[in-house]
Amino acid sequence: MTKQLQEVQVEREELAIAERVLNRLAEQAQAEVEAVAPVSAKVAGRAVLLIPHRSDVADEGALPGAYRKILAIVREADGPVQVRGVGERLGLDASVRGRLEPLRAKMTKLADRGWLHKRPDGRFTARP
Repeated sequence: MTKQLQEVQVEREELAIAERVLNRLAEQAQAEVEAVAPVSAKVAGRAVLLIPHRSDVADEGALPGAYRKILAIVREADGPVQVRGVGERLGLDASVRGRLEPLRAKMTKLADRGWLHKRPDGRFTARP
């Protein structure tokens, strides 16, 4: 019983250390999100770009190039656009559905950050 108690105490100390590390990482991530320029971070060993919220940034110059192109295409459209239409304008093979999923993720991320509006029917419009 004593041995089990010691093991539990050691595990508890390791969890406390892990919690402190996670809190520090969360603080660092928050500081990066608040930066104006797109910031590169590592997630699961892969470099990813952090897209700023629209309210944090005055102009779209803070967005990476691919995201600016998507935003420009949506703004040029006469009305709501589907992911397929944007993909075709970008030169993607729209006949293969899997080819559009990364684009759909980027457009959804732009909508989540306030750059685009995602309508209930799945189409996107530019925010004024």
